[in-house]
Amino acid sequence: MRRLIRDNFLRLAKGDIISFLEENEDELLQVFREEMSNLDRRLPEEQLFIDIRMAPLGEELLRAVLATIKRFLREY
Repeated sequence: MRRLIRDNFLRLAKGDIISFLEENEDELLQVFREEMSNLDRRLPEEQLFIDIRMAPLGEELLRAVLATIKRFLREY
């Protein structure tokens, strides 16, 4: 019964979730950039195997995750 309610709720909310993610993507990316920059500052360079800036890499990863979530909601 719980699963049926959850699935019905998700089916009804999919469009709103996609719209919410699209409308707030810039703000979400900004917060993510800040958090990745904080992570970059916390990691000593000598402990890393390669010297990369985490924020730009993380931003591209987050964009891919958001695209994946939106695509999943649209297709399934």
